[in-house]
Amino acid sequence: MSEEKQSQETEGKINDAESVEETTPQPERGLEEEIEALAAEAEATELPTEETVESEIDETEAEVEADVEAEVTEEAKEVVKEEAVVEEVSSKEIAVEPKEIPKKDYPSLSKEELLEEFKTLLDNEKVHLIKDHVDGIKSAIDAKFNEEQETAKAAFIEEGGNVIDFRYFSPLKKDFNETYYTYRHKRANHYQNKQKDQKANLEYRQQLIEEVKQLREELGGTESIQSTFNKFKDIQERWHNAGNIPRDRYNLVWNNYYHHIDNFYELLHLNREFRDKHFQDNLAKKLQLIERAEELASEPKISKAFKELQLLHRMWKEEIGPVAKEYSDEIWDKFSAATKKIHDARDAQQKEVEASWGKNLEVKREIIEKLDAIKSQDVVSHQDVQSKVKEVEALREAFFKSGRVPNDVNEEVWSSFKGVVREFNHKKNLFYKSQKKQQFENLHKKLELIKIAEDNKDNEDFSATIEVMKKVQADWKKIGHVPRKDSDKIWKQFKNACNHFFDRLHDSKKKANAGEEEAYVKKEALLETVKGLKLEGSHQENLTLIKEHISSWKAIGRVPYGKRKIDELFNKELDNLFGQLDIDKKESEMIRYENRMQSMVGENDTRALEKEQFFISKKVQEIKAEINQLENNLGFFQHVADDNPLVKEVHKNINKHKESLAVWVAKLKKVRQMITDASN
Repeated sequence: MSEEKQSQETEGKINDAESVEETTPQPERGLEEEIEALAAEAEATELPTEETVESEIDETEAEVEADVEAEVTEEAKEVVKEEAVVEEVSSKEIAVEPKEIPKKDYPSLSKEELLEEFKTLLDNEKVHLIKDHVDGIKSAIDAKFNEEQETAKAAFIEEGGNVIDFRYFSPLKKDFNETYYTYRHKRANHYQNKQKDQKANLEYRQQLIEEVKQLREELGGTESIQSTFNKFKDIQERWHNAGNIPRDRYNLVWNNYYHHIDNFYELLHLNREFRDKHFQDNLAKKLQLIERAEELASEPKISKAFKELQLLHRMWKEEIGPVAKEYSDEIWDKFSAATKKIHDARDAQQKEVEASWGKNLEVKREIIEKLDAIKSQDVVSHQDVQSKVKEVEALREAFFKSGRVPNDVNEEVWSSFKGVVREFNHKKNLFYKSQKKQQFENLHKKLELIKIAEDNKDNEDFSATIEVMKKVQADWKKIGHVPRKDSDKIWKQFKNACNHFFDRLHDSKKKANAGEEEAYVKKEALLETVKGLKLEGSHQENLTLIKEHISSWKAIGRVPYGKRKIDELFNKELDNLFGQLDIDKKESEMIRYENRMQSMVGENDTRALEKEQFFISKKVQEIKAEINQLENNLGFFQHVADDNPLVKEVHKNINKHKESLAVWVAKLKKVRQMITDASN
């Protein structure tokens, strides 16, 4: 479609919508005289004659009409090209570069950090500039709260609660909701005020259009062309500063305005000086815009360059008027070429960004596959569940940190992620429900142990009760989990019963220790007596004296554990005394052994007696085996004389082992008898 035809169609639409006049009045004689008078005032300028002026006006009328029409068409063409990229910015703000507010990695922040960032943005930034930031914060914090709520719900159900009765409250969530309400209220007020301003600006711009219409009448009156043109420039200036209007009225009002400007130029018959000066000023301004657009092509921040380019297009279209027809296409092509470079750079950047979105999509889908694999595994224990919960939590964090995905699959990926996490939580909850029966059985078992502990906590038979208490403690550890609401209560009850008994046991030991210290003092005195003892009587008298001291030593009783070495010292002194007596070695050994065993009996150390029995039994078996081996060895010396040194040595060893065996057998009988007596 040609520019002339496009312009005619545009004007036709405006005429239909606004019912503007189509008739252009013809120039009158007064207008020619005004032109002559204005020309006469110009210095160093040769003015044509009246006939020449009249002729030139007639000749240029068609040219002016074509120029203005072409310029209006050019402007209409620019509107069509740029309507998709021009934002609703006030003409008063055109020179102001939009502030770029940096975004953070919101999914990686904690709930507290997200709320603090939200409040900071709301307090320090313009509310209409933070929408993307708020959307990102809300998405991240909602995801975290949803996860927290699911965890709380699972715990509630695990404790035996009914999902219908579940209620979740978070003070932080309440604070966020209040902050978000404040943001929505401020944003709504901003756009309501903006809407009011746009309606007022619309009325003002329509008033300016009416003023342009009035200029046609002034051209036919007594007003000078200079005065009328100054009014026209003033209207243009006020139009440029009038501010935004509703978007749905934008093209209609703008085209109506330029239609009447076109009519003004036609009626003015465009004195060449005014027209050329106006066109030249517009050309200079548009060349500046072209220069700035070309500079923006090398701007490293493409988003910044693109935003400023939008403003340049707005200035080109709204603030700056037409230029001479011979420059119109040329400068538009230059401006379009600079624009194309920025658009191409932005498209290339967007492709890179979208390529990264594709990689992010692959990562998110891999995470979803891993989550699905975890969800499909059987749950066998509480530890298994907790292990899987940690895996799911790690994958969830990785999902949020993996970045944005293409818009057309965003909802699908998010739904898949939520679905698989929800299924895992459902399976986890079912497992804990199935554990409820076992937990109640465990509760019953632990209550029985508590009853045993409480029944025995005041028992005076410490030696018997301590074994009971140790057993119930061991059994308690073997029993599994109980319902969480009962866990702390029964544990405190069980622990108090056990602590009560062991506190009594410790008090008893403290009292016993006091008697043991006294026994130690007595044994020290008796030990000194034994050290100074001299055997001067008969064999039997001396043996009786030694046994009396042994009986006195036993009667004193136990000494503190750390001072038991005194028993060894006493036994050593006994060995010296027995060594002075001419008694059978076996008898001496048995007297000393009986003394040592009696100390174990006095300490009620049944376990030590049993260990001693095991040791002696093993020793007896070893000695018997040695004797058998030596006797077998004699079978190799059947034809050797008995006085052979080697044979004599074997017989000597056999006799020695038999003597030792007799002692150990006697010890075994003694310890067995002591164990029997202790058990009775």
